[in-house]
Amino acid sequence: MAVKGNEVIRNHAAFIWSVADLLRGDYKQSEYGRVVLPLTVLRRLDCVLEPTKAKVLARAAQLEGRVENLEPILCRESGEQFFNTSRHDFKTLLAAPDDLADNLRHYIANFSAGARDVIGKFDFDAQITRLDRSNLLYLVVSKFAALDLHPDAVSNLEMGYLYEELIRRFSELSNETAGEHFTPREVIRLMVNLLFIEDTDLLTRPGIAKTLLDPACGTGGMLSVAEDRLRELNPQARLHVYGQELNAETYAICRSDMMLKGQDATNIVYGNSFSEDGHVGFKADYLLANPPFGVEWKKVADTIRDEADKKGFAGRFGAGLPRINDGSFLFLQHMISKMKPVDQGGSRVAIVFNGSPLFTGGAGSGESEIRRWIIENDWLEAVVALPDQLFYNTGISTYFWVVTNRKHPRRRGRVQLVDARDFFVKMRKSLGEKRKQISDTQIDDVVRLYGDFTENDRVKIFPNEAFGFLRVTVERPLRLRWEITDETLALVRAEKKLAKLHPDVVDTIVTGIAQHVGATTTERHEMGKIVLPLPQVAGLTVPQQRAVIDALAVADPEAPAVTNTKGELEPAPDLRDQENVRLPTLRVGYEDDPSHRLATIEYRTAVDDYVTAEVHPHVPDAWVDHDKTKVGYEIPLTRHFYKYVPPRPLAEIDAEIKQLEAEIQELLREVTE
Repeated sequence: MAVKGNEVIRNHAAFIWSVADLLRGDYKQSEYGRVVLPLTVLRRLDCVLEPTKAKVLARAAQLEGRVENLEPILCRESGEQFFNTSRHDFKTLLAAPDDLADNLRHYIANFSAGARDVIGKFDFDAQITRLDRSNLLYLVVSKFAALDLHPDAVSNLEMGYLYEELIRRFSELSNETAGEHFTPREVIRLMVNLLFIEDTDLLTRPGIAKTLLDPACGTGGMLSVAEDRLRELNPQARLHVYGQELNAETYAICRSDMMLKGQDATNIVYGNSFSEDGHVGFKADYLLANPPFGVEWKKVADTIRDEADKKGFAGRFGAGLPRINDGSFLFLQHMISKMKPVDQGGSRVAIVFNGSPLFTGGAGSGESEIRRWIIENDWLEAVVALPDQLFYNTGISTYFWVVTNRKHPRRRGRVQLVDARDFFVKMRKSLGEKRKQISDTQIDDVVRLYGDFTENDRVKIFPNEAFGFLRVTVERPLRLRWEITDETLALVRAEKKLAKLHPDVVDTIVTGIAQHVGATTTERHEMGKIVLPLPQVAGLTVPQQRAVIDALAVADPEAPAVTNTKGELEPAPDLRDQENVRLPTLRVGYEDDPSHRLATIEYRTAVDDYVTAEVHPHVPDAWVDHDKTKVGYEIPLTRHFYKYVPPRPLAEIDAEIKQLEAEIQELLREVTE
């Protein structure tokens, strides 16, 4: 952003902040935003309507009682998507201080429906009453009346920054997470450039029109940057933006911003994208989002689970459900459901995640199954690792996922990993947790690395199967010896299936078996011949008798393997192990093998080969229980970019320790002298 723009934002933010100072004492710091944000929006709308206000009032008076629906006519008169038919504006409101509260309410009530919806989300009427009772209403309104927020003085881009700067300040005062509401603009620019990177030819066609959806749009920063970027590529292009936002205040700011930019503001919907999908059936050309990190979805769990169970893949969450305390993957599945079919041009998706979605969840878990669904459908185009300390509300590392159902032919069947963790410059002054930013040159460098699609120190390219693995259960035969000793008798006494018996009865059972102390055998039925005929044991139920025999068994690696009644080897639970086997490259595509029959055959062959080569040389009697094999997917990005740094020589470390010891001794000598 230009220096002039920075000055405008700083000056206006400082001026508005001085308004907040008026509230000190009557309002808590955490409550300042309840007054300042709605009045900022109101003043912006007021400034925009000022040049046409007289025309709108004259036209409204002329048509009163003659036309049923005045809205489209008055919108044409105002030149905007909204209008106001009150005789008041911010300047005339101040002419009658005693009636200011009533006149301000009248002024707000005479906005067109869309604008009233925006102001209504701030619940500002309660603040009018509170300010009036505190004798602050006139002071505050007069401050805003002196503020010029007309687009000629403050551009739409600058206004977006101004909103976000105010939200950031108020969020810091109330210990809220401003980053839930907006994303640093340089991060959005990089994200949008990657979203559009494969479509330069398409987007530069004369008169091209595309759609873009952000299901967690906050103040609309992503929508605005995407629109500006497309206009840079092609001034004749048109990007129709859509959004949904859960926070009432940021929704109101986003919708008012879209009204001023000439977008269809009704495309911005209020509500929870999961439980109240505001764009049912809608498919977008592009989708992007920065959903809140690690936010639980417990409040809407019933709705989400019901959709997953009843609709499966016909709904949004058929691939699986993540842990209840992290809904990141729910956002991505929701966005994938909004992708256009390939025969209609397909879609591209970009989303910001923390590290959790890369690897959280073992094979067969909800997270792993979602990764599997995305990768096996060949939708994951790339993952870009970003620097830490890049966002306002968290210092953790973050990642872009780029997902699409229309990969370029050279990218099909492969996933690109880009390491951009070192692409940053330190900020002179931190903003919350944000201490780093990506420069324009670095954005260009990352985009070039992404677009070149060539492996180097910063870029790795893998076939889809490289991220999959088979989680196999390796069993070893159960080898037991049955013996009657003091130790095994103690186990009989502690057996849970005998717990309901009277203690005296248990004592009698143990005493009876103890007559045969020293008896030992490697055959279960032989021990049964000794124990089961005992009167004390014979009176037990069959499950209790089995429990007694089992309690007399001890592990013996030299004993013969135990088999069940079918002659099959019984596994030893204590020796059970699990191994990850690399997923083989399948000859049959995922979409051509819906039953997974052929895939299962190839998976089993790969597992058997692995066991023969890696397991049997060490434990020849081991086998794999194929019924327990699970397919898992993870994206170990950090591992792929790990660079080994050899430790320092021991002599160097020893010399450093001796030097430190000498310095400590010298300091102690100075203290004691």
